[in-house]
Amino acid sequence: MTKIAFIFPGQGSQQVGMGAEFVSQEVDSKAFYERADEVLGFSLSDLMLQGPQESLTLTYNAQPALLTTGTMIAKKLQLSGINPHFTAGHSLGEYSAFVVSGVMTFEDAVATVHKRGLFMDEAVPAGKGAMAAILAMEVDALQAVCDEVTESGEVVQIANFNCPGQIVISGTKQGVDAACVAAKAAGAKRALPLVVSGPFHSQLMKPAADELAKTVTGLSLQAPQIPVVSNVTAELLTDVASIQQEMVNQVTSSVLWQQNVEKLIAEGVSIFIECGPGKVLSGLVKKIDRNVQTYCVYDDASFAQVVEASKEWA
Repeated sequence: MTKIAFIFPGQGSQQVGMGAEFVSQEVDSKAFYERADEVLGFSLSDLMLQGPQESLTLTYNAQPALLTTGTMIAKKLQLSGINPHFTAGHSLGEYSAFVVSGVMTFEDAVATVHKRGLFMDEAVPAGKGAMAAILAMEVDALQAVCDEVTESGEVVQIANFNCPGQIVISGTKQGVDAACVAAKAAGAKRALPLVVSGPFHSQLMKPAADELAKTVTGLSLQAPQIPVVSNVTAELLTDVASIQQEMVNQVTSSVLWQQNVEKLIAEGVSIFIECGPGKVLSGLVKKIDRNVQTYCVYDDASFAQVVEASKEWA
């Protein structure tokens, strides 16, 4: 049996016009955007469809925007008869996975990730944190660099294990800058600063995690009907308690995306469908294992391609 995973991108994939073709043509798709506006009390849909990009990119706007688009696309796929056997999301994308897997309602998820974005935005003053992608460096060597810089007084840690040869670090601006220099001196091919608004997935985000914990305790969650892979442990999340802990821990923990994909492949997944704008996750999946099939759904043409391809899936 062909096994399918729906995967959902995280912050950074947002773009003005995301989902526009679906929303302009279909009542069901438009309803997701309208419900998000109602939950949040402002027109998120205007930002998503008309911009400006600078406002859409703000953490507390980008997170509900990506969740809304990703879950809308997943629902559209399901209505066409394409259903996932597993779900996974990169960082913020994990909340879209939770909605599609039946863990939480769309409305609760939109409200929660908006708060999550606000908490993250407030945790570290602008300009005090940074992130960078380190290319072609062994994990142990990079960990040693991070440990050395942190011991010197500037926090820096591994934030994302994206794929072989691509690891993201996060921490104070000074810490990340120092780690980039040290990483290149230790053999890294490149160290690329990322355009982000904060040091995500680092211990500097602990104030945000603490605030989010208060929100999570008030949520009505259900055990997943479709297995979800944990960003934090790369294991399947099967019960409410572990999901609550995941939501909190994920804010300060490394995203084990490479390990997530490897776990899904070990579970028999051979088709990955990225639901949302861009092709970032599909590209990472291919770098992890070129033998699997990847699809990205973000407009009419890409949706039609997946529907046509699905006729051959047994």
